[in-house]
Amino acid sequence: MTSPGPWTSVSMPYVSGQPGDAWGAEAAEQGGTGTQKLLSVDEMAASATVADMLGLNVGEAVVVRRRLMLFNGHPVERVDSYYPANIARGTRLAEPRRIPGGAVALLAGLGHPPRRVREDVSARLATPDERAVLELDDPSCVLLLARALVTENDLPVEVSVMTMVADGRRLRYELTP
Repeated sequence: MTSPGPWTSVSMPYVSGQPGDAWGAEAAEQGGTGTQKLLSVDEMAASATVADMLGLNVGEAVVVRRRLMLFNGHPVERVDSYYPANIARGTRLAEPRRIPGGAVALLAGLGHPPRRVREDVSARLATPDERAVLELDDPSCVLLLARALVTENDLPVEVSVMTMVADGRRLRYELTP
């Protein structure tokens, strides 16, 4: 990824529930073009990690949307977003196409606006699959961000697991007391 200076990502535009293209705006701030490729949309059984983050039982049905984020045509992030199937079924979340305005805005329109966000950040060596998808050298490090969006009723409605190219990127958290 080539950008002018260090790349600082802020989560708020992605979780506000306001319609728009947060990724495109972030990439433009870095002097480039941000696009995304929808890899797949599937219904599957929740893994232990996803079930825990969504407050479900292991094996309960979830809808997963897998996307590859591109900066100037180069892969920089893989995002797997999970939704409880009872919320996603019959909506655009379960359809294999882009969601105008974004998934968080759609959730808000369905009566599930986010009120709280929990993010866990870590770093590790990239797996062979991640190196291939993100076009990384061996060895390379990746940043991992696991985000849960929770409604005011403490209902988790989205879990996103992001695997990011670590080169030149940092995450910033700004909190309002």
